Amino acid sequence: MVRLSIGFIGTGRIAQALISGLSHDPNIVICGYDKMPDALHSVSLQYGVNAEESIESLARDAKIIVIAVKPYQMAEVLAELKPALHGQHLIVSVAAGISTGFIESSCPDGTRVVRVMPNTPAFVGEGMAALCKGMHATADDLLVAEQIFNAIGKTAIIEESGMDAATAVSGSGPAYMFRIIDSLAEGGEACGLDRETAQILAAQTMLGAAKMVLSGRKSPEELVRDVTTPGGTTEAGLQAMEQRDLRGALIDTVRAAAARSKELMK
Repeated sequence: MVRLSIGFIGTGRIAQALISGLSHDPNIVICGYDKMPDALHSVSLQYGVNAEESIESLARDAKIIVIAVKPYQMAEVLAELKPALHGQHLIVSVAAGISTGFIESSCPDGTRVVRVMPNTPAFVGEGMAALCKGMHATADDLLVAEQIFNAIGKTAIIEESGMDAATAVSGSGPAYMFRIIDSLAEGGEACGLDRETAQILAAQTMLGAAKMVLSGRKSPEELVRDVTTPGGTTEAGLQAMEQRDLRGALIDTVRAAAARSKELMK
């Protein structure tokens, strides 16, 4: 990675996960601004982030500006940022439901924007981030954003039309995984395990299964067949899942989250 100057507007949880992953790279200089001085001071001490007094000063010191604020704060931040922007800036937004078009309309003409949907496993270096570019962003801009988010996990470049689906699958997805882990652990507890052991068994099993899928050697359906013996325990469990239509429930879960994401879009 070439030497980068990255500024974070907002130093909350996702920003801290990114800063943590990037702070060990000697080719990256990080600065930050937060309207909560105590939060900024804490991040500055922990990660060596240069604390900025204003959004304007951050824009002077950073060519890549990561906006990591709540969606309802976006318009106010962009209004304050706009006078300080110039053609060398790249805007990277992680605000859910905020389109590249909305950001571009609030910035000087030609502003390059990359929109990102990260997720909370970024805190343990296993994040999944979906990226799309705005009207003026280049392939190189996407590459830079991809390198940034690869510091905390994996990335996928998609069209913006797919961001609602990506939000539903990976942005909201950790909550679904947590619920599944909790349910498996509860089942284990009902069958005689203590809660802590059941939870470890469920969580590590999900982690291992995910790594097998990510290896790309076999599809999920092939992996299901590999672990299922006719008349065995896995088959009995799968039959119970099919009777409750777990597959259909999860598909509907993604559809509901995607529909809500579309409703919130601006």
